[in-house]
Amino acid sequence: MEYHPQAIRLCALIFITFYALLHLVEAQDQKGFISLDCGSLPNEPPYNDPSTGLTYSTDDGFVHSGKTGRIQKEFESIFSKPSLKLRYFPDGVRNCYTLNVTQDTNYLIKAVFVYGNYDGLNNPPSFDLYLGPNLWVTVDMNGRTNGTIQEIIHKTVSTSLQVCLAKTGTSSPMINTLELRPLKNNTYNTQSGSLKYFFRYYFSGSGQNIRYPDDVYDRKWYPFFDAKEWTELTTNLNINSSGYAPPQVVMASASTPISTFATWNFSWFLPSSTTQFYMYMHFAEIQTLRSLDTREFKVTLNGKLAYERYSPKTLATETIFYSTPQQCEDGTCLLELTKTPKSTLPPLMNALEVFTVIDFPQMETNLDDVVAIKNIQNTYGLSKISWQGDPCVPKQFLWDGLNCNNLDISMPPVVTSL
Repeated sequence: MEYHPQAIRLCALIFITFYALLHLVEAQDQKGFISLDCGSLPNEPPYNDPSTGLTYSTDDGFVHSGKTGRIQKEFESIFSKPSLKLRYFPDGVRNCYTLNVTQDTNYLIKAVFVYGNYDGLNNPPSFDLYLGPNLWVTVDMNGRTNGTIQEIIHKTVSTSLQVCLAKTGTSSPMINTLELRPLKNNTYNTQSGSLKYFFRYYFSGSGQNIRYPDDVYDRKWYPFFDAKEWTELTTNLNINSSGYAPPQVVMASASTPISTFATWNFSWFLPSSTTQFYMYMHFAEIQTLRSLDTREFKVTLNGKLAYERYSPKTLATETIFYSTPQQCEDGTCLLELTKTPKSTLPPLMNALEVFTVIDFPQMETNLDDVVAIKNIQNTYGLSKISWQGDPCVPKQFLWDGLNCNNLDISMPPVVTSL
């Protein structure tokens, strides 16, 4: 049989191109994503953000109040296109976005806030952010020249989710972007509560922040590397993913102690000793091991054993975590990876995520009552500024003209009169 080198090279090129395009299409799949450019005009068409390729659309139709603004030109070079505009809320106490979601689904929810002296007052606002009827976080823009991002992983309880901004003083709440990303339901599960972002590091000296399209869920990974204690391992080989799907570029690097006999350790500080958190460790063996080499280590958190003998899988991502929330004495946490006696190589770590637990105890108002009230609102064209968000809770935002029974926060409130 006669072989034609040019034909073989052409076939190989076609295969490589097809493979690359296939993965590009997969990476660019934004199914279920909600990406709102807050403050865009109602007739503005969707656009692709040049820095990420994400498709953003106007927030018109998701919120029915507020005014539009734009950060001052002197700040524009610092931020990407979706952060240049904003919506601010000078009227009313609580203003809400209403989003259609899939029930019982984990969502990564991100809200981006950039003041950028849009009003020329040099008075950064402070306000509360609510997820449904529960307080998520207080947003204080003072000293936040580079803006701030609030991120949470939350399981939806219905097909509708409301994100509300509430006044706490004289300044007007504002928001630049609001983003939702559906996650796999077998990931980031908790015994109770939602997961508030604390940090997400990959252990590399690259200095490059990683997000979409490298991360299919648009998580943002920050590099961290202790050059005095660690050496960096890297690979150009493909690494099989896991359900948590950390990006290839994240898993293609790892830190390991400079000394073969040293312990790999990493510490962080929580707000208090009572703060509960979940920790997700992402491992992959990316070094080509010789026949007699072994990498095995124990994993401890503040001396508490998590794994007695753990060996990362070769070129395959594995995520290990505590199934219950953890706490650290005095809020100081120390994660240690220590080689076992049989190991010839020091431990390694590719990436680490930590989230604090935030409980949302207040249940939403009875759905039948909400539907009935909204039907009345639509039938009679009622447009009170206070009629946003949950009709009954929290009590300080009770809709004008309504009376509700809300004696037990673990039970859905009911409307008793209008």
